[in-house]
Amino acid sequence: MKALQFMSPGAFAVNDIDVPTIGDDEVLLASRAVGICHSDIELLEGRYIIPFGYPIIPGHEWSAEVMDVGSKVTSLKPGDRVVGECVIGMDHFGFSISGAGAEYFVAKESWLHRIPDNLSWTQGALVEPFSCGYYATVRADNLDGSDTAVVLGAGPIGLGVVAAASAKGARVIVAEPSAERVAIAKQLGADAAVDPTSPGFLEEVQELTGGKGASVVFEASGKPAAMASALEVAGFRARLVYIGIDVGGSAPAKLGLFQSKELQARGIIGSPGVWPQTIAFLARTGIDLTPLVTATFPLAEADKAIQTVLDDKSQVKVHYVSEVA
Repeated sequence: MKALQFMSPGAFAVNDIDVPTIGDDEVLLASRAVGICHSDIELLEGRYIIPFGYPIIPGHEWSAEVMDVGSKVTSLKPGDRVVGECVIGMDHFGFSISGAGAEYFVAKESWLHRIPDNLSWTQGALVEPFSCGYYATVRADNLDGSDTAVVLGAGPIGLGVVAAASAKGARVIVAEPSAERVAIAKQLGADAAVDPTSPGFLEEVQELTGGKGASVVFEASGKPAAMASALEVAGFRARLVYIGIDVGGSAPAKLGLFQSKELQARGIIGSPGVWPQTIAFLARTGIDLTPLVTATFPLAEADKAIQTVLDDKSQVKVHYVSEVA
């Protein structure tokens, strides 16, 4: 079978390897769609948050079809359509454990969730990144139609926040300099957009919020300057949710605004415990996340998909898919 393998730092190829075998509690899956994440590039470059070894098959944003099940598997059968979680105890699927970037791969029954019939393979492969954005809106405490939310950054996670917050009824303002990403944000429900690099950024937010500032701020860029600006676009008693990751960076921040505005802030990472809710939310709201996918390659050319991510920073989400996807 064909599999995308990271062979050593910076080296990757689509190779022919054996189809894996399954144990009693395991499931054999046929990959249907796989997304590439920034963390995959970190893995390729030889740096990741937990230990791993080469060669490794990446792929933690995926959808797949069940081909076979072990004798102890009771909840799944061949033909079922599934997605799977990537944080598996102390291991990470697609990082310390080889992932979905192959024609066939193995997962445990307990990691998997069925895809509702009204979600496509492509939408299924977007569940993992969307779950992070959805979780951010859950952590914003009772986000609803009474809120005006500012989303700082329109990468894949920020765009997921836009979609989830809009579907929950909030008025959404996206802060993003890229016109292409702003266009996608508006497709997903953003009501207005501002350029955070413009000199009048804060004044524009004030004008759009009637001088009140945002009642909820989602920081999804991971840039220290944006993290600091979240305090300034926030209104009185606003809830701030920090999603973007930057460890070790710094920027001047007006910390006194925490007290003078009576702000609440929390940081989150990943999407612990919300996959079933995320999938149900997508299925029931009818959100179409497919505009996030800006390039698609066949699985046999997954190496070209990786190279596209490396070479073209304008891409939002690149997928590689099987012929039936």
